[in-house]
Amino acid sequence: MKNERVYRMSFSSVYPLLVNKVEKKGRNQAEVDTVVCWLTGYDSVGLKEQLDAQVDYETFFNDAPLMNPNADKITGVVCGVRVEDIEDPIMQKVRWLDKLVDELAKGKAMEKILRS
Repeated sequence: MKNERVYRMSFSSVYPLLVNKVEKKGRNQAEVDTVVCWLTGYDSVGLKEQLDAQVDYETFFNDAPLMNPNADKITGVVCGVRVEDIEDPIMQKVRWLDKLVDELAKGKAMEKILRS
């Protein structure tokens, strides 16, 4: 499985990188938490539990309470790949999160990021 390396990455090791990325652009951790929780259905307690448990990406997404039904509206390119064309469900979820964080870092309004 070529995505095995990504799946085994600890979400708690990637999370600070996501926060750092948006903080460099004037956004904050609470906004990262908002998009993560919107996408996955975790609440703040559930997100903290996943971070404390140091689960890998695959477990983080497989254990997500409820993926947002509007997640399929996330479109665009991440790392040269159109997120809507990714067939592997876990990898698509990883890239959806990447796309949301990219939009946050680029200063997009939260209501547009959350597809409201």
